[in-house]
Amino acid sequence: MEALGFWPTFAMGALATWRLAHLLAYEDGPADLVLKLRAAAGATFLGRLMDCVHCTALWVAMPFAALVGHDLATWTLAWLALAGAASAAERALPPFPTGGPDELLWTAPRDPARTDAG
Repeated sequence: MEALGFWPTFAMGALATWRLAHLLAYEDGPADLVLKLRAAAGATFLGRLMDCVHCTALWVAMPFAALVGHDLATWTLAWLALAGAASAAERALPPFPTGGPDELLWTAPRDPARTDAG
């Protein structure tokens, strides 16, 4: 990753941190695996880490910080900066839709009599 340079690595790390934190905190995941993980974790320490995207981003950013910072001081700054960037992205983006007529999130069986795309 060093060949990319600091800023591209940081940007990819920030996006990856946000994506994983959002997945763990708010989404069900493929085959409901993340949902099952959250249910199994319940009120345990791990479950509390997954309660909010900002808390989750703090822990998810740790391994990505190792790609950005190669000494303890830089790693620590990168860790906090990546978590902060993920939190900023979460606050800047509109709420994630849940349910409704979005084809990817549709939960009811589709009515075969409908001819429109919606």
